[in-house]
Amino acid sequence: MSRTTPRVTIWNEYRHERSSPDVQRIYPAGIHEALREGLAPYGFELVTATLDEPEHGLPVEALARTDVLIWWGHRAHDEVDDEIVDRVQRRVLEGMGLIVLHSGHYSKIFKRLMGTSCALLWREADEKERLWVVKPSHPVAAGLPPYFELAKEEMYGEFFDVPDPDELVLVSWFEGGEVFRSGCAYSRGNGKIFYFRPGHETYPTYYNAHVLRVIANAVRWTADERGEAPRFGNAQPLETIALKA
Repeated sequence: MSRTTPRVTIWNEYRHERSSPDVQRIYPAGIHEALREGLAPYGFELVTATLDEPEHGLPVEALARTDVLIWWGHRAHDEVDDEIVDRVQRRVLEGMGLIVLHSGHYSKIFKRLMGTSCALLWREADEKERLWVVKPSHPVAAGLPPYFELAKEEMYGEFFDVPDPDELVLVSWFEGGEVFRSGCAYSRGNGKIFYFRPGHETYPTYYNAHVLRVIANAVRWTADERGEAPRFGNAQPLETIALKA
């Protein structure tokens, strides 16, 4: 069973938009606000949080009422406090969904959950990106065409140093010839994680209807209710547990 109305926190570093006129022209209120506006028609409960807020906008109480956390970061990964990373990791393991966007691949939380460097090749060259749906039966692919294109994006290329995804939903091709695993689904503990590649800050990617559809689908997928939380520690004999049931 899925939650009727997922509670979503959109987290954004919010540095480029305040320091670069080019980025500010595209996202005048910040990437987080563009995402909130773009996802609003899907009926989610949406709040935002940014790096420079107290506790990065992610106090214990806020995370406790978050079903899905969307994460965008780039230039200030190292400024994210390790205590907050620990806090987010605990919530993911408990069952909170996590959607990591674009350069969030290098965030502390994504590297922590993947256990690898999460490094890749990249090139800023105003290249067309074609995203192919390679697992159309996956819930994140619902309502998408076989492929869609972004006129200009930053190139990410293989090798992408992440564990093999549990399910690979999208693959990108770029004009320079590179390909990239752009839609990667994982589970960690009782939580679900989706990494989605597009979203460089100098392009209007987060106004694209197909991009927003992927993120909205990922919200629903990562917010799915889980089964009963596993029990750990000293165990009673199975017969005793069965009798109590």
